[in-house]
Amino acid sequence: MKIYFAGPDVFRRGYPAFKAEVTRLCHSRVLIPMFPGDAVTGSDPAAIFQDNLALIDEADAVVANLNPFRGPEPDSGTVFEVGYAHARGKLIFGYIDQFETTVDRVERLQGHLTRYGNDITDRDGYRVEDFGLPLNIMLAVPTRLVAGGVEDCLKQLQQPVMSGT
Repeated sequence: MKIYFAGPDVFRRGYPAFKAEVTRLCHSRVLIPMFPGDAVTGSDPAAIFQDNLALIDEADAVVANLNPFRGPEPDSGTVFEVGYAHARGKLIFGYIDQFETTVDRVERLQGHLTRYGNDITDRDGYRVEDFGLPLNIMLAVPTRLVAGGVEDCLKQLQQPVMSGT
């Protein structure tokens, strides 16, 4: 099974070590890892974009790091990749360090929220989605979410899917 790894990890200082560890975890499970930039045929943004979409097309599943990145929400590029994978009918697994509601996460990372009746707004006055999910519904619904890291996600990926879940 080919797995595309989406996430802001490509921006880490220690990305080569992260990639090597994920590769080791995959090979020990007879999985083939694929990473953004693996098949880059050009150096311009449009070529990189197309090459990464081609990798997702080739993959059987996407594993996405959906932890907050530069704010209370996941990386925007990762979110796009998850949406693209969903549109292409791929299995999608996402990992986050901890399960907490969107409301709790926004409050933890941004500070005080304003509550008026059923409305909850952030520091900028935007309504905070309150479905009790750890991510926005557009991510939480199509993605099998796992609390933990890459290895926890790979364990779940290899579990048989039970009907009705």
